[in-house]
Amino acid sequence: MNIEQLLSNPTEWIFNEGPNGKIVLSSRVRLARNLRNHPFPGWAKKAERQRALEAILPVVEALPEMKEHFASSMDNISAIDKQVLVERHLISREHAAKNVGSGLVINEKETISVMINEEDHLRMQAVKSGLQLKNVFKCIDKVDTELEEQLDFAFSPRMGFLTACPTNVGTGMRASAMLHLPALVLSDQINQVVQAVNKLGLAVRGLYGEGTEALGNVFQVSNQTTLGEREVDLVERLNKVILQIIEHEENARITLLEKKVNLVYDQVGRAYGVLTNSYTITSKEALNLLSMLRMGVDLELLPATTRGVVDELMVLAQPAHVQKAAERKLTAEERDCMRAELIRQRLSKISRPTMEQGPASKQDETETA
Repeated sequence: MNIEQLLSNPTEWIFNEGPNGKIVLSSRVRLARNLRNHPFPGWAKKAERQRALEAILPVVEALPEMKEHFASSMDNISAIDKQVLVERHLISREHAAKNVGSGLVINEKETISVMINEEDHLRMQAVKSGLQLKNVFKCIDKVDTELEEQLDFAFSPRMGFLTACPTNVGTGMRASAMLHLPALVLSDQINQVVQAVNKLGLAVRGLYGEGTEALGNVFQVSNQTTLGEREVDLVERLNKVILQIIEHEENARITLLEKKVNLVYDQVGRAYGVLTNSYTITSKEALNLLSMLRMGVDLELLPATTRGVVDELMVLAQPAHVQKAAERKLTAEERDCMRAELIRQRLSKISRPTMEQGPASKQDETETA
């Protein structure tokens, strides 16, 4: 399978709604592993990285989970395709900067990806739609076990798996869920929730992880500790916290409808109006407005079928995807125009939001009468 075939397929975890899918977009578990008696990638010379790549790549490709897959060294992937993979959360921004001596294997459904010679020799991840942390862990744990049978991992009986970054030593695991939290943002509760989650030893990051902005009101919540704890315990604790955040978001949506219904109508209505009438729009503005439409679907102000269109646009409206669709290099202005056209076309058959008059409006009518 080549890169064009891979990227032309619908991404399973993006376009399928999973458990708690109104709020949880996806669940992901990533494991970091290194080969014993090989310098870690950050310290290795080019020839040493190449030897590690040649040892790992065929083993990963032979996995039963990779029966249909795309595999390549990073120097054979174009810059724009690398960015598309970043936008689909299949590789890290750091791996996108790699070239000779680093590689990548992704299964056809894009639910399992393995980065070779990123910060560690192997960074393998599994991802599924909705809140499925336990299922995702079982999936990647099976892959890890199969690889360990053929590759000699760097492991300490006292410390656990040895990794390039000390914060990953132990299980080498990062479990995370991607959450859509527009009501907590609109009601100014998000900072309070983030602080509470941080106190529990978890991290809250933006759309693309550490150091990135929460575009489209999308936040990643993940574990921070990996040493001295079992993987199943980390997953269980994260799952419980995610369920609590879901409850807070649901309550915030109910409160907004009860006390600030006109704010909700205004946000959803403006989003629909701008997205269906714009002729130039930035990716940041597009994602933030699409977030409001998605909330409108969840609150039954728009048809349920709209969610699939919105979720697709939240991926296709990102810069590299727009550039990829154009099949030529675009200026920022051209991207903004093409993005606006794409959104107008996809939303052209979506009916306007159905709004009932809110309490404030009815009160105003009574006072006027």
